[in-house]
Amino acid sequence: MISTAIRVARVGSAAELAAAALMMLGFPALMLAALIPSVYAFAAAAAVTYLADHYLHRKGSYLINRLSKVRAGLSIRFLIRELLLILLLARLSLADNLIYYGAVACFILFYGLQAPHGALVTLIRNRRRMPVATRNVDLKSRIRIPDAPPRGLLNRSAEKMLHLDLAAVAGILVAAAMKSSLPGFIGIGVTLFLGCLYVFALVPYVRGGKIPPNAEKVLEAVGDWLREYKPETVLYFSGSKDSAYQVNMWLETMEQLDSKPLVILRERVILANLAATTAPVICVPGGVHLMNMDLSNVRVALYAANVGKNIHLLRVPTMKHVFIGHGDSDKLASVNPYSKVYDEVWTAGRAGRDRYAIADVGVRDDDIAEVGRPQLAPIQSLQGAPDGAAGGQCPTVLYAPTWEGWDGNPGNTSLVLAGENIVKKLVKADPPVRVLYKPHPFTGTVSKEAGAAHQRIIALVEKAAAARAADSRFTADTSDREKAKAELARIEARLAELSGTAGDKGDEAEATRDGVVDAKKHAEVARLRGEWNDAYWRSLGSFEHRVIAGAEPRLYDCFNVSDAMVSDISSVVSDFIASGKPYAVTDSAELGVEEFKRQNTAVRAAVILSNSAAELGELLSAVRAPAADPLAEDRKELKEYLLGPDEPTSIEQFNKAVADLALKAETRNLGQESRAATGAPGADELSDQLSPAQPAQSVSATGEADGANTR
Repeated sequence: MISTAIRVARVGSAAELAAAALMMLGFPALMLAALIPSVYAFAAAAAVTYLADHYLHRKGSYLINRLSKVRAGLSIRFLIRELLLILLLARLSLADNLIYYGAVACFILFYGLQAPHGALVTLIRNRRRMPVATRNVDLKSRIRIPDAPPRGLLNRSAEKMLHLDLAAVAGILVAAAMKSSLPGFIGIGVTLFLGCLYVFALVPYVRGGKIPPNAEKVLEAVGDWLREYKPETVLYFSGSKDSAYQVNMWLETMEQLDSKPLVILRERVILANLAATTAPVICVPGGVHLMNMDLSNVRVALYAANVGKNIHLLRVPTMKHVFIGHGDSDKLASVNPYSKVYDEVWTAGRAGRDRYAIADVGVRDDDIAEVGRPQLAPIQSLQGAPDGAAGGQCPTVLYAPTWEGWDGNPGNTSLVLAGENIVKKLVKADPPVRVLYKPHPFTGTVSKEAGAAHQRIIALVEKAAAARAADSRFTADTSDREKAKAELARIEARLAELSGTAGDKGDEAEATRDGVVDAKKHAEVARLRGEWNDAYWRSLGSFEHRVIAGAEPRLYDCFNVSDAMVSDISSVVSDFIASGKPYAVTDSAELGVEEFKRQNTAVRAAVILSNSAAELGELLSAVRAPAADPLAEDRKELKEYLLGPDEPTSIEQFNKAVADLALKAETRNLGQESRAATGAPGADELSDQLSPAQPAQSVSATGEADGANTR
């Protein structure tokens, strides 16, 4: 019942649900205490509402956002509490007392301070928001970017300002209980003094010396850096916060390019969630700002997602545009007709080429290049994987379903129809196996049924883990696990120190100024993350069921400790094939084995599961007796078909493809220059002549064109 209430209220825990309930009940209790009247009951109810409100804000509760939408936001809740305090004084026959008038005047003045406070906070944030934000770009030597205001001034500023009424409320309650005005006026004085002090503390940060240069100067500095650095290959990305993983998977590849890399992002939220990298990064939210940037040296632009904002860079003819995607699978998204806009489409292996040919969406075969998947290098092959079932240990099976998708197709995910059956059979398997459950980060964002199934699976895994922990058959070396946990704590502390999470990170402008990665620290972080991953798995024991949530451990780390996987049609399956290990895929749409394999290349060497998961025994048999695995040779052949040959390596193939395409771009540009030298119009000039005249566009401070569609 509690778990159902948590899902309905969309809170993170039972404690959060309890805090929400206490806050909701606290305000009727305040009114009742004021009407009785009872000072002590009012004080108790007020304390509950203060503490519950603060807890929910600290947790970033979804309910706080919803209350604002129904006009019960933070300011309203504080105002109601203060009005009820005035009512309490009136019911105590203190309406003719000085404390009554003092309370009324205090709260009027206090709310009068909210306007300049809010205006100053907004002004500081807006003035410190630059038109671009960067990482690994040296702007510090070109423009002066002052330090950010102390984090305590701007972080959750409205909540802090409103909570200053606590002194006045407490003082007035004490005055009402003691029948003396003095405590009340002391509390009122403290509240008004602190409120004024907070406002005056913000004033210095709106002056010229405390704010970054204007947009024109910042863009000029970025342009100067671009002309000096001369980037040659760009990774371009636009998307939501939850899609940051799609660009993160390509960062290491960008670092390994033979040409000069540059990452261009379009949303600040993506920059905030970008993984650490040594590649230069420029976040340009404004379309016009991007189109005015000097990218004349760029010859190849890589796109990890098909989104509307891609058009702002696709319009540049001096570079070749390539769709590289964020995973290879048999989903319809992997053959999106939008791909026709690119000069080339790069796939991992022959399967991607055949997929476009079968889909017949207008992508020509000679515009497709097979470049492997450089990101798959960390995946250990079957021969190089840690000893699992073959070593006499409890084998590990990873369940990594994809999310429900946008179209409601039952074949998108196994969660709703098969997920619980899969997990139940795995946790009850005999001989036993360990279950790792790692869901897609988008799970439950569209379908309530998928979200509910996800929660039930979590409950199943956690219940099975608790039962196994109490089972005498499953024992672990406690001292070794404690050592691993101690090592985890040490590594995490060092990582926090290196990444700056232990201190004040400042704001976006300060991060831009100081955001040049130290190569030695970056290498140390990479080494520590490997050590963290090793210590994490040692701290669990080889038999412990686990729900893997969040970014760490990464999906490929889960691959490496697993002996087999169960998943759905997604790039996860294609990636896992690189390991050569047994895997199963669920036919949730119930197409039938033959039709399912015909439609989905990646499952041709898989055990196909029905929604009942009755076929799981075949997968577990392959794990326990690898020599008798009937699909082993099929997996080897499929791996090369999907992901390309092992030699040359993927990064070598990728670099060659970049170099070849850059040469094509340079050849095209030289041809245009030659035509211009002879007086013949080039492609760019012809395009301008054929296009109807457009009125001049005015550019706003955000970089968007006013009154025009930037195409």
